[in-house]
Amino acid sequence: MQFYDDLADVAQGFGPSAVTIGKFDGVHVGHRAVIAHLEQAARQQGLVSTVVTFDRHPLNVIDPERVPPALTSVAQRRELLEQVGVDATVLLRFDHELQSRAPEDFVADILVDTLHARLVFVGSDFRFGAKGAGDVALLRRLGEQHGFAVELIDDVDLVDDVRPAGERRVSSTWIRELLGEGRVAEAARLLGREHAVRSTVVHGNQRGRAMGYPTANLDPRCEGFVPADGVYAARVLHEGTVYPAAVSVGNNPTFDGVPEKQIEAHLLDVDIDLYGDTIAVLFVSYVRGMVKFSSMDELAAQMQQDDRDIRTLLGMPAPV
Repeated sequence: MQFYDDLADVAQGFGPSAVTIGKFDGVHVGHRAVIAHLEQAARQQGLVSTVVTFDRHPLNVIDPERVPPALTSVAQRRELLEQVGVDATVLLRFDHELQSRAPEDFVADILVDTLHARLVFVGSDFRFGAKGAGDVALLRRLGEQHGFAVELIDDVDLVDDVRPAGERRVSSTWIRELLGEGRVAEAARLLGREHAVRSTVVHGNQRGRAMGYPTANLDPRCEGFVPADGVYAARVLHEGTVYPAAVSVGNNPTFDGVPEKQIEAHLLDVDIDLYGDTIAVLFVSYVRGMVKFSSMDELAAQMQQDDRDIRTLLGMPAPV
């Protein structure tokens, strides 16, 4: 996949292209359906399938107090877009300059002069340019002027095969709601994959190791939306290898002084040195909420039960 985070880096001979524009946070099944439609049209017409997205949520500039937490980092989003097979991604810096650009200039400078668009896919509620002045009707008029076609994409029609009839439209907002409630398996269905959080492993307090459950503690400055506090069946990706894992998210109320939203991963049946390495935690299923135990023996008994439950959820044999 070609990737550009500066319009000046796009080659003069780029395209001609088929383009879709959006935030694409999470690259969920709705986004994937749009991109599949884009890729099919691009192949049929000999165009470069191109996603135009932004380096931050537009609300960061327009209304910072209303910015929702991102499902994925920019790096994760780039990787996911490459995985779905799009030919090129253009990452626009959403700043005051881009926000104030007239709709006509946005089309002329980006879609026409830089990407040489011949086909543009947008939703019926698509807005662009200063104060959202541009709409689909204007985009179509500009397309007639500059030589590109505009096609509307109805998300409901595109994703009927991945969600039951009558359900709400797949959206990043809905996925955030599910993750915020710990419903990671349901979120995975809408994402088309297990939700992942990625960070560097840092030193912890060694309590888990002392109890026979060594954990990899993630640096709180992680990529990806952190799900609700609780214990999860999960997988850990490290240097291309996936390990089954028991993961806890939260402040571990049994102990004092544990920071909030700490993520700890215990790899099942393997003990490797991960300190300083970057790992991804892929959440499979919610097991239980966080509980304050009255004794270490009570905590140890629950951890043994968690181990059995998680192995069952991951399809693993019981421990020997």
